[in-house]
Amino acid sequence: MPKYTILVLVFFITLSSFGQVITDSQSDKEIELKELDTIKMDTTLLEEVVISKVKLDPEAQKQFLLLQNRVYKVYPFAKIASDRLSLLNNNMNKLKSKKEKRMYFKIVEDFMDNEFKEKLKKLSRKQGQILVKLIYRQTGVSTFDLIKDYKSGWKAFWSNNAARLFDINLKEKYQPFENNEDFLIETILFRAFSNGRLVEQKAVFPADIDELNTYWENLAKQLNKK
Repeated sequence: MPKYTILVLVFFITLSSFGQVITDSQSDKEIELKELDTIKMDTTLLEEVVISKVKLDPEAQKQFLLLQNRVYKVYPFAKIASDRLSLLNNNMNKLKSKKEKRMYFKIVEDFMDNEFKEKLKKLSRKQGQILVKLIYRQTGVSTFDLIKDYKSGWKAFWSNNAARLFDINLKEKYQPFENNEDFLIETILFRAFSNGRLVEQKAVFPADIDELNTYWENLAKQLNKK
């Protein structure tokens, strides 16, 4: 099983916040070491890992547990982003003039900036890219399009190109039937919702876990025949 190359985020706050997501004080390697320490300390993460009836070998299990730890960390951000977006849309629809909408959006933007900027600065690249995927899962909209819709197309263009300097694609979608890592993320979320580790929020594009397992099991069988 390949190692999972994940990567960082910009919420839909501002371009200026984006450059601060990758912090100078904490490298990705330092954060990964802390994640490994968290896994070692959390006995609920050390259970035998079986994915689609296949028991993972030690290295694959380590990579899966790292992915699981990252999902646990960033899913609450994606959940809040969806809540805020719904509230924003509902309130914006009640406003009549463009001036009122601009003023209200500025208030919300400042609130989001103050509430999340310091927390997002502590994310690693890998945690951030998972957050980009989960924001798409919860809202049905890519981070790029959120910036485009709520700021401007020009801002979205520059945000995405700035992100690529850090190996980040703000246009990335969440596709558990096409991307193996997304399938694993969906598996992690399903288990976390079932055991109460995370509070479930209905996804815009829900995926049936049984259909996912069957799909990837059949794909594995086909690849093994070649």
